[in-house]
Order: sequence, then C-alpha cells, then structure tokens
Amino acid sequence: MKPITPFLWFDRQAEEAAEFYVAVFRNSKITKIARYPKATEQVAGKPAGSVMTVAFELDGQEFVALNGGPHFTFSPAISFVVYRDTQAEIDDLWEKLSAGGAEEQCGWLRDKYGVSWQVVPTALDALLETSDTDKRERAMAALLRMKKIDIAQLEQA
Repeated sequence: MKPITPFLWFDRQAEEAAEFYVAVFRNSKITKIARYPKATEQVAGKPAGSVMTVAFELDGQEFVALNGGPHFTFSPAISFVVYRDTQAEIDDLWEKLSAGGAEEQCGWLRDKYGVSWQVVPTALDALLETSDTDKRERAMAALLRMKKIDIAQLEQA
C-alpha cells in the first residue's frame, strides 16, 4: 500500500463501484476483495461471505471501497481531480463519470454513486495563473459559465 490511499465508504455498492471505476480509467484493476467473516453477522449485520472491502487501482492510484452501510454518504467537500490533455479525453471521461450522476460547475461532477470528481484540462492552471490580469479574468469568467470544461472556449477567452 502507498502512504495515502483514499478509502471510500459505500452502503453496499463497493464492488459495483470499483468495477465501474476500473472500466472508466485506463491502466486500472481490482487487486483484492475481502469478505465479511461470520463474526460480523450479529455485531454489524453483515452476512458472512458478503463483500467487505474492494482494493483497486485507477491508473496507478490505490483506492479501497468499503461496504459499510448507509451511515455515511459522500459530499462535494472531498473530490478527485483528474487532469487530461485533450478535449477528446475530457469529453470521454466526463461522459462516462457523469452518466447517472449530476453535472456541476467548473468541471465538477457527481457520479452515480455520489462521488465528486473534477475533470480538468492540464492547461487550466497556466490560463488561470498568467501574469496578464485581463487574460486571467476572461478565462475565469468563461470557466464560471461552464459545467464540462471546454479548452477551446477557455483559450478563446
């Protein structure tokens, strides 16, 4: 395991979500599935043999998904930023991750499991950090009008 591994709490969709993410991201795989032991049936109400955790990698980043029950849900206060070089890559990832979820402002979306993602062009930082105040203001104004980020519109602004 790497020093920091995001741990995602699901009600009971951990395996389904991990399979979805692995299908969306290149170079990804499920690495381990742990199942609840019999001892958890009475204490936690989790049937023996049902999926407890799913360890998976998305393009080299390790994650763990837990079937922990309905006690906690996701919030946009935590999100995963994914940088892409081209508009085609942004469009593809946006379409896949937002399917069944919700599109939000400035490249943010919530997937069908409630996890928040930011799909961002690698060029965005340069546009927003330029020393040219007018360019920076125009780029930010354009960004604030977008849901899915459009690189050409940002560059044109």
